[in-house]
Amino acid sequence: MSARMPAPDADAQAHSDRLLALVRDQLAAAGGAIPFSRYMELALYAPGLGYYSAGALKFGAAGDFITSPELGPTFAECVAACAAQVFGQLDGRADFLEIGGGSGAFAEAALRRLQEIDALPAHYLILEPSADLRERQLERLRAALPDAVFNRVRWLDGPPEKPWQGFLFANEVIDALPTPRFSMRGGEVYEEYVALDAQGRLARVDQPADALLHAAVRHVERDIEAPFADGYRSELLPQLPYWIQAVGGLLRDGAMLFIDYGYPRREYYLPERSDGTLVCHRQHHAHGDPFDLPGLTDITAFVDFTALAEAGVGAGFDLAGYCAQSSFLLNCGLPERLAAVEAIEDPVARLARTSEIKRLTLPGEMGERFQAMAFQRGVEIRPLFARGDLGRRL
Repeated sequence: MSARMPAPDADAQAHSDRLLALVRDQLAAAGGAIPFSRYMELALYAPGLGYYSAGALKFGAAGDFITSPELGPTFAECVAACAAQVFGQLDGRADFLEIGGGSGAFAEAALRRLQEIDALPAHYLILEPSADLRERQLERLRAALPDAVFNRVRWLDGPPEKPWQGFLFANEVIDALPTPRFSMRGGEVYEEYVALDAQGRLARVDQPADALLHAAVRHVERDIEAPFADGYRSELLPQLPYWIQAVGGLLRDGAMLFIDYGYPRREYYLPERSDGTLVCHRQHHAHGDPFDLPGLTDITAFVDFTALAEAGVGAGFDLAGYCAQSSFLLNCGLPERLAAVEAIEDPVARLARTSEIKRLTLPGEMGERFQAMAFQRGVEIRPLFARGDLGRRL
């Protein structure tokens, strides 16, 4: 843990200790070791104990990290413009499905903008696995939105079970999917597991990979035209195609938009990135130890956008485009939003909104670190990705 990172208070430490006890129980039940992906699932989503399932504040200045929607409404307003393009091409009812609603800031701003441009969906659906976050979203949206708009919001316990049409959106969701980690030893593929060391602390150990992970690693090696060196260790989500099919497979006509941090495959698996992309966040400090204060710490891995493209196309969609977040926002009405900001009379409010847009778009901030990828079926949104297209890097 970073020396600058504040120590948890007694209640927070006790919470982490309870989650650690659950992990120890799982280790014992499994014979001493569990896959890292299972540990990550427990650390993030164990009911009442996982990072996203417990009640601590996650988002914004008072939480552990800041996402684009937390900076202000501009990000959501631009995504709303993209959704409106989709809705305008669909006959009849169209829904907006947000995967992982966070604090509710995105839904609030997006719905306000969709109302302004007369493009409200029939329903605004939020797929939120965390009961705590769902309650926070409900309270926020009920207080912030007119009844006629709030009454369109629905919370889902799982992906839609019937064919639907509309727009699916996920911001910083794929990076939090529990991911397997692999390692190479003697040219063979191993999977990273979690066990207890001689001092009873969590430690990583390697076991031979199962057939699914083994095949996925060999697929990556063929695609990048180079074998992984011995000792190389990274993340790989062989389950991603199944997840995409689960959340979007019944989207009959419409578009899916994913925004996250990551790289195309050839950049993701560079030789110098030999311990993967795993990053942890607590109280705005980033570090690389997923075993530090489980339950209080966010654990993420960068996204392989080539794998995402393969998964979306494999689910029956066309790749609509891939570009940096800054290019996507510029393509989706950012100049118009900037003009509105510049017209704000209050200099303090104008400065705050200008700073928001800079953080969303500057290369050293979120503009290039975050990337957007969209898929389409029965609609056409490729022009929204024409500026700054990165498809050649996939």
